[in-house]
Amino acid sequence: MSEPRSLLIVDDDAAMRQMLESLFSEQGFSVSQAASTGAALEMAREVDYDVVLSDIKMPGRSGIELVGELRQFRRETPVILMTAFGSIDSAVEAMRAGALDYITKPFEPDVVLLTVERAIERRALEEENQRLRRAVDRTGSFGDLIGESAAMREIFALIRKVAHGRSSVLITGESGTGKEVVARTLHFHGSRAQKSFVPVNCTAIPEGLLESELFGHVRGAFTGAHASKRGLFDKANGGTLFLDEIGDMGLGLQSKLLRVLQDGEIRPVGGNQSTKVDVRIVTATNKDLDVEMKEGRFREDLYYRLNVIPIHIPPLRDRPEDIPALIDAFVRKHSPERRRTISPAAMERLKNCAWKGNARELENVIERALALSENAELGVEDLPLEIAGAPVPETGSQSLVKRAARERLTLRELEERYIDEVLDLTSGNKVQAARILGIDRKTLYRRAERRRDRAVGEAG
Repeated sequence: MSEPRSLLIVDDDAAMRQMLESLFSEQGFSVSQAASTGAALEMAREVDYDVVLSDIKMPGRSGIELVGELRQFRRETPVILMTAFGSIDSAVEAMRAGALDYITKPFEPDVVLLTVERAIERRALEEENQRLRRAVDRTGSFGDLIGESAAMREIFALIRKVAHGRSSVLITGESGTGKEVVARTLHFHGSRAQKSFVPVNCTAIPEGLLESELFGHVRGAFTGAHASKRGLFDKANGGTLFLDEIGDMGLGLQSKLLRVLQDGEIRPVGGNQSTKVDVRIVTATNKDLDVEMKEGRFREDLYYRLNVIPIHIPPLRDRPEDIPALIDAFVRKHSPERRRTISPAAMERLKNCAWKGNARELENVIERALALSENAELGVEDLPLEIAGAPVPETGSQSLVKRAARERLTLRELEERYIDEVLDLTSGNKVQAARILGIDRKTLYRRAERRRDRAVGEAG
């Protein structure tokens, strides 16, 4: 059972204090009273109240002074001030000093209850935002989003700013970058989190059926419509509708979506009555909508309605510093029952891949390696050959091939040097080296013996 919400009432009028205590106690609050600013400050040093409700005019120090002094040691505690109708200027001055809100006397009980409830909700929201900021700073993650790069941290910060709004969001990025994860994070860290998040892939539903899926239909609207059906807009009412691959939506349906965004109403297919809906629209695409608009495949007016808040996710190859954290998350996801790790050599290979399929491709590689390997530590030999055999770029130096050309090496010398590099990479493990090189282990042994024989002959 959660702790009751705590309220400190500060007023020199005992009758007012008692009336307010009765009102809030009936609503389940834990209520304390103070007859002066001095007493209230002493009590607030001992208890971190959820809200302080104070009169402005009191003998000695006023409610405005209470606000200023309380903020020195209880900066997060919201203060609501009560004032007579003729003292509005004092209330405005108090809000400049840091008070959250004010109400005028005489007031209705519902007004003061609602004002205090809003103050508590706002404080809870601010504390949650601070917790999320600390979590991002500590772990490099935000919800299901993962990343250490500056680009991902900027996305985390932007989501925090806009999650509680209702403006449309357009997420862009290549396939596999995690656009739906961003959309879900927006929804579940915002004020609509308790309502539905409804994802729709615009390419997965035939154009002829997508309108019915989005807006619903009435019985008899078309062949096969044996009963009326709610649309996804209706199911997302109060929540978020995520339209993935919006760039593939046909022009006819684009115009109907635009009308919904303009009017806030939907009309089912075959129906003649519109219904109001409160839905936040989040869309995503891997297409260049500027190009699509120029070529007449996407409506410019719809684009500006959808692109109120743009979020772009860079490809994984542009943020390799995010790869270790992603790998760690994928290992924990696909091997929860057993602790598995990645060897430094394998990690280096993975960090230097182009990842055309972005995080989705990386997850596929990790899942496959975990399924096929029995090792507690995944090594280079557990990776697909196209990754295991790819040379690792050398930081600050020429590539192996360029160095070979510069030094005028023969093909045999280049081959031998590459074999040496791979053997060094695998710490002399010829089984692993042969697998990376794509040759039989016996062939590797024979080549090593021939090199040894040549070396002995040259020494003799």
